[in-house]
Amino acid sequence: DSYESDGEAENKRELFGKSFTPTMSVGAGIAFRLGKRVNLAIEDRVILPFTDLADGQRWQNSGTGINGRVLTGNTDLYNYLSVGLNFNLGSQTKRIEPLYWVNPLDYAYSELNTPKHMKFPKPILDDADGDGITDQFDLEPNTPKNSPVDSHGVSRDTDGDGVPDYKDKELITPTQCQPVDADGVGKCPEPACCQTLDSLIKAGGIKNCNLGSLPSISFTNRSSTLSNDAKAVLASVAETIRNNPNCKVAVVGYGETSKSVQQLSWDRVNTVINYLVEKEGISTDRFIFKYGEANGDANTIDLREASADETPNSVPAPHPSLRKRR
Repeated sequence: DSYESDGEAENKRELFGKSFTPTMSVGAGIAFRLGKRVNLAIEDRVILPFTDLADGQRWQNSGTGINGRVLTGNTDLYNYLSVGLNFNLGSQTKRIEPLYWVNPLDYAYSELNTPKHMKFPKPILDDADGDGITDQFDLEPNTPKNSPVDSHGVSRDTDGDGVPDYKDKELITPTQCQPVDADGVGKCPEPACCQTLDSLIKAGGIKNCNLGSLPSISFTNRSSTLSNDAKAVLASVAETIRNNPNCKVAVVGYGETSKSVQQLSWDRVNTVINYLVEKEGISTDRFIFKYGEANGDANTIDLREASADETPNSVPAPHPSLRKRR
């Protein structure tokens, strides 16, 4: 408590009888994760003491004030910048990366992906009727086990005679033979055993051609592949064609706006004819190939009775380089 000279104080601030100088400290830092156990840290801190005497020296200038005090407008400032590497120390088996690097959901995600501690029960989705469609999606929950159903669990009826396939003893019944009995069997008259087809036509016993209305085949997007439903419809069409051996069928595709649309129309007509020839055994010369027609839905292929003057049976691809590859 004794000095050669009194220390200089600025502004004479006091707290509890002692000289008092407030300071302000501002800092910021960032860390970069180099690995699970190593990170790079960069920090900077600025200290403002609001005085020019923190280092014991006042900046000298040429002017003096009242009572010989030096005029000053400066304050001291301290800046501390650090760059460091942080390492995890301790047991190699127990040490982990700092928790602020860890996603709190990592453990849960890891367990869901490859469970090591949690035991998950095997999911069981009820299918009361055993048709392969779970109960929450099954619109017909009482179909017999292994019955052919659609994606909604509804029994299939391939020939549309009102008798589901699992009961139908005649899976493909021509339209002209419907209605059918409880077993799905139609009531078509038996053909005459001893008369030739030509003699029956000449005698007026049967008409030269009586195809009637045939269903259309739909395609999706720019595909030329037949769906399972389309194949079922073509099976019914094939039966109708067999029952009318004197008829030719025009297979008509639409779309004339561009080369690609014309080629897609050709591809779809070709797909329908090939299926009826290769899968249903109908002769190629029974079909009239028509594509790129106007005034029709480009995603639909129509089947109709062909007139006597319609030709040809086959047509080369208009734009082979644009053919769809399946």
